[in-house]
Amino acid sequence: MRLRRVAAIAAIVAAAGATTAAMLPPAPADRPQPMPALTARALAARYTANSHRIVRAASAARHAGDMNLARALEHMEGHHFLDFNPRAQGLAVEVIGNLAQASRVAILVPGSDTSLTTFDSRGAASPAGSAAALAAQARRLDPRSRLAIIAWVGYATPRTLSPAVLTSGDARQGAEALRPFVRDLARDGRHVALLCHSYGSVVCGLAAPHLPVTDIAVFGSPGMDASSARALHSRARVWAGRGNGDWMRDLPFVRVLGLGFGQDPTAAAFGARHFSCGGAGHSGYFRRGGIALSNLAYIALGDPAGVTR
Repeated sequence: MRLRRVAAIAAIVAAAGATTAAMLPPAPADRPQPMPALTARALAARYTANSHRIVRAASAARHAGDMNLARALEHMEGHHFLDFNPRAQGLAVEVIGNLAQASRVAILVPGSDTSLTTFDSRGAASPAGSAAALAAQARRLDPRSRLAIIAWVGYATPRTLSPAVLTSGDARQGAEALRPFVRDLARDGRHVALLCHSYGSVVCGLAAPHLPVTDIAVFGSPGMDASSARALHSRARVWAGRGNGDWMRDLPFVRVLGLGFGQDPTAAAFGARHFSCGGAGHSGYFRRGGIALSNLAYIALGDPAGVTR
């Protein structure tokens, strides 16, 4: 059975590679902007500067005839962005909440097929929509919490139908960008949690060793490029969940010749804390009213007792 699954992975890679070179992810955007001082004045200046950059990028996209990108960027105008770069797939890091006053920060790390065009185009299945849904749920659970949510598209994600999605190359680039971002946020005593969806859980697994985070939650995960929670070399609480409607459960969870990401994080042998996701499909973890959203909000709030195991 396992050999057949490995053969299936190899067939997917061969088919994707033979389709066209255009299926490979484009070159990554420029390096992320350095973190500003986390004060109200410095953050306001950064948000304003990036808002102007978004307006210019939307105008350029419209003049170039890329109406999908132009509409996506116009929808981002006026929001609070710590980082924005329109090159290649683009970088976008949006903040919901008062980061200057936050005592806790939850960073949403998305998976494949995430770009500026899809940053807020798929409702709660997109990074911006997920962050908004999580922030609203956290407010319902604890109106007095000093929690900021960050939708972090800080790396060039692979395409789902490409060989890159079965390897950790793009994830390593993402981890290299995520580590300093987390350290900057945690430097003044903020408690940081990572909420990592799909291929984003590979990014989080590679970034995890000795990272100053309180919680790492993965959901819809193909693996974390680690054999166990202990192998992450992290003091964080490691959580794993998968909805009953998520096709990811049918993956073989192996790593052979550089393909795949190893042990299933929801397997008992991995050693993560399980949280319930109900019937969520692969893109449905932030659906309003779902148990997955409630549990992710409790994790973001640093309240493990509230999580349905």
